[in-house]
This record gives sequence, C-alpha cells and structure tokens, in this order.
Amino acid sequence: MLPRFLLYGCVGWVLEVCFTGTSAAIFQRDRHGTAKTFLWMHPIYGATALVLEKVYDRLKHRPRAVRALAYTGVIFGAEYGTGWLLRRALGRCPWDYSHARCNLSGLIRLDYAPAWYAAALAFEPVREAFLKLTSEALRQTPEYREAQAEAQGGDGAGEPLPEVTGGPVPPPRTFDAPAAAPAA
Repeated sequence: MLPRFLLYGCVGWVLEVCFTGTSAAIFQRDRHGTAKTFLWMHPIYGATALVLEKVYDRLKHRPRAVRALAYTGVIFGAEYGTGWLLRRALGRCPWDYSHARCNLSGLIRLDYAPAWYAAALAFEPVREAFLKLTSEALRQTPEYREAQAEAQGGDGAGEPLPEVTGGPVPPPRTFDAPAAAPAA
C-alpha cells in the first residue's frame, strides 16, 4: 500500500503542475506557464487515491461511468475536507477558490467537476498499472522468495505461490461433500 500511496501522490503532483501551468498559460496569458503545487498535496493525493481503490472494490460491478461519478464525489469530499482541516490547523488553506463563481467555502470549485470526472475516468487504468508494478516489485523481495521456497517444500516440490495481483490472496477453496439427506 505504501508504494502505491507514494506513486499516487507523485502522479497527483505531476497532474496538478500540468493543470496549473496550462491554466496560467491560457487564462492568465503567462508565457512561461508558471505552475504551482504544495507539499501538502502529495499525502492528500496519495490518501485520496487509496480511498478510491476502496470505492472501486465496492462498486466494481457497476458501470465505469457510475464509478467515475462516485470517484468525483470522493475527490470533492477530500478536497473540501482536507482544505477545511488545513484552514483550521494552519489558519488558511493553501488553495483559495473564493474568487471563483462556483465555489463552496472557497475550498472547492464546482466548475472543476468535468476535470475531476476526467481524472476519475483515468484513475482505474493508473490503478491497474500501479497494482501490476507493485506486485512485480513484491515478487523481487527476499520475503516473497522465501515464502515461495517454503511453499515448494524447500526442494522444489509442492505448489508454487499464487500470482500476486495487488489484492489480497483469497483463501484456498475447500469442497465438502454435501450433507446427507435426513432419514424419513
């Protein structure tokens, strides 16, 4: 989970830098495309994405568009909640949207909903890539290799460990004989 938290935080930073730089170039006519972000954003992005993973687990049988709508709500909630907490703890929130027409307490901009929805649509492919990446990294650890050797009985016998796909490994399935019908 920690590797994905760190990766998600970095992706969030990169996306924010691209978004704020592009916005500055287009709307403020900043020829340099000056971008900015805040150190606080890394843990906010990382933690929010881990929450989105949990939302995915609960909604994976729903259409992707519906999941993205739920993710957008989580993103708005995280932005508002963390902004409110930072304002309480530091006396101000690092971002201030009070100048915008469609803001809520200066902490979120409702007109950013399409951008957040687009980010939400991109979340699942990023999630899959990170699960694969972190699973591959896990297989390279000494602990994994030791567990693999133990599962094979130390001499190559036995069943290999199941493939790691990023989620918890399900318990082995057992099949019990059906209960006998009661005597009449």
